[in-house]
Amino acid sequence: MLPSYLLSLREGLEAALVIGIVLGALRKIRRTDLAPALWLGTLAAFIVSILTAVLLTAFGLELKDPGEAIFEGFTMLLAAGVLTWMIFWMSKQSRTLKSELEEGVNRAAVSTGKRALFWLAFVAVVREGIELALFLTAAFFVGSQSQVTANTVQNLAGTILGLGTAFLLGWTLFATAIRLDLRRFFQVTGILLILFAAGLISYGVHEFNDAGWIPAVIGHVWDINSIVSETSLLGQLLKTLFGYNANPSLTEVIAYLAYFVSVLTVLQLGNRKVKSSVAHSQA
Repeated sequence: MLPSYLLSLREGLEAALVIGIVLGALRKIRRTDLAPALWLGTLAAFIVSILTAVLLTAFGLELKDPGEAIFEGFTMLLAAGVLTWMIFWMSKQSRTLKSELEEGVNRAAVSTGKRALFWLAFVAVVREGIELALFLTAAFFVGSQSQVTANTVQNLAGTILGLGTAFLLGWTLFATAIRLDLRRFFQVTGILLILFAAGLISYGVHEFNDAGWIPAVIGHVWDINSIVSETSLLGQLLKTLFGYNANPSLTEVIAYLAYFVSVLTVLQLGNRKVKSSVAHSQA
């Protein structure tokens, strides 16, 4: 439930910010008559996202080993890849997102109007929705497959709570002019999502170990089930959130550490370049 809540909050808040910025731009240019097209685009994106999540999950449940392990492995790696792209994209574009959206609204208002605004909203929101659908599908398969019903209910509850919280935060920001340190928010959730993505990478490698596509090299580097069992409440939470494995193979450990270190290094280098360019422009 916690991973689905965190992912839904993050993606939902980004979508809420996009919608809020577009509504603000429409109000600024006095074209609130185009707002219904925005909401239609948002609704269409929401429906497409739900269908994507349902189809991916249903398809994965229909498969049997080794096809199931291979599908789950690819799902984990794809989700981790998209999640990594999203983290990099938000880190780079967060400073100019508002101005770019407002420019898009201005172009839509003077060109094809409602149709252009519909697609502007649809593309902006469906990106977040499909990403969330992919992550939730991956989180579903990371959980215990022996408790499919409970797993589904927990993910659904976490998603609803996360999207609800995102909606309330987004509405509060734009209705009451309360300032939220979004940069700090995305930094903190970004670190948590990097850990989540590293867990997806590791779990994907684990599935490929089972399918025989990637050798384990060493079957169990360590075994700490006696300390924190994977079947315990804490173990299941850590497994779902961070890809915890009490007895991982060597390739799982290498994949987890390699991903985590490389992503943090790239982010640090990117932040240094941004700070350097800002300092140079102010000099």
